[in-house]
Amino acid sequence: MKANLKIRMSLNDAHYGGNLVDGARLLELFGDIATALLIKNDGDEGLFRAYDNIEFLAPVYAGDFIEIKGEITEIKNTSRKMNFEAWKYITAKPDISESAAEYLQNPILVSKASGTCVVPKNKQRKKS
Repeated sequence: MKANLKIRMSLNDAHYGGNLVDGARLLELFGDIATALLIKNDGDEGLFRAYDNIEFLAPVYAGDFIEIKGEITEIKNTSRKMNFEAWKYITAKPDISESAAEYLQNPILVSKASGTCVVPKNKQRKKS
């Protein structure tokens, strides 16, 4: 089962000099995709138990457009293993002007992660 979310990073997402977005913002978006996947699969938001791998591969800046992708890769009794990716598909170009941007012909993988979520048996409303 898969889900995705497209979002533009704003100045509110910038945390460091040069309008660099904090990696924790991407983890928050991975959590949003996990929630959507659990609702779709189980009819309940469930809980994020743990990440077992997180990689930050390229910078994200305010003004960049990011696509978050998630997939349930394994379903057990109450646990759901998931993989996540964040791709930059539009990049801000503040060196040209404050409103310049470029649509990337080859999106950039900026982060990936894997983790486990749980949905207690008594909250699973759908049969996988």
